[in-house]
Formats: sequence, C-alpha cells, structure tokens
Amino acid sequence: MNAVARATERDFADVSRILGAYFDAIGLPPADRDGPEDVAAYLREPGAMWLARHAGQAVGVIGLRPLVTIAGACEVKRLYVDPGQRGKGIADALLDAAEAAAVARGYTVAYLDTMAYLQAAIAFYRRRGYEPCERYGDDLVGDIFMRFRLPPAGRREV
Repeated sequence: MNAVARATERDFADVSRILGAYFDAIGLPPADRDGPEDVAAYLREPGAMWLARHAGQAVGVIGLRPLVTIAGACEVKRLYVDPGQRGKGIADALLDAAEAAAVARGYTVAYLDTMAYLQAAIAFYRRRGYEPCERYGDDLVGDIFMRFRLPPAGRREV
C-alpha cells in the first residue's frame, strides 16, 4: 500500500536518499544539488515536503516553498517517483498533497520548472492543468517553466 505523508525532520535520511535518486535520474551536476541545509529547509516552515511510501520504503517525494518574488505564489519542487513505482498514481497523490497545502496556506498560483528532455514530466504537468509561462526566477536550473492557478477551497477543476 502506498501512503503520502508530510515529511518531518525524522525523515531527513529518507528525503536525502530519494532526492539523491532524483538528482541522479535527471543528471544534475553535484554543484546544483540540494545540500543538507537545503533539505532541512524543506522540512520546516515555510517549506514543506511529502514522502510517498510503499512497504515502509520512501518511493516518491515532492517539495513546496513560497515564491517570494511573486505575491500569492508558491513553487513546486523535486517531484520524483522511483521508476519501479511509476504508473500507480503516486505522482498524482504527491502533487495533490502539495496543491492542497498550497491552497490551505492561501497561495493562488503554483509555479515549477523542469527540463525540456523530461517529456513524461511535462506531459504529466500539462495533464494536471499546468501551463507554460515565462521564466520566474534567476536561480532556476530548468528550461521549461509552468504555472497552475490553484482552485479556491481546495477544489481541483482540470
């Protein structure tokens, strides 16, 4: 059974491990990867991170943080599902959790960046209602930028 839950400081090792798998999968150079302090920041307010677990093992992750350069906006970060667990709705469950938290926190729009070669990710986000947008920050690694207008009161209409 898969379960998605908000990660806490006790989950630091699991979050670090699954983020390492994510960074390896997308070929991110070590200099651009999250360090321990970055991971810790996701695990405390105003950041947030969720883990998906299967048989007690972390198999997926997603992060959320405020986007301080745009009023009312947040940024979805680091969505990753272990390749052996894909096709089971885990990515949807993780994004649902992040979006619900964003709405509860009063955000009205969610942004994300990804890479053009990650076509499955782009298709997933488009299916979820994310649309291409302009570059929204200077420190982004991706080359594709997307946003989603969050529904009020947690209602998702795509």
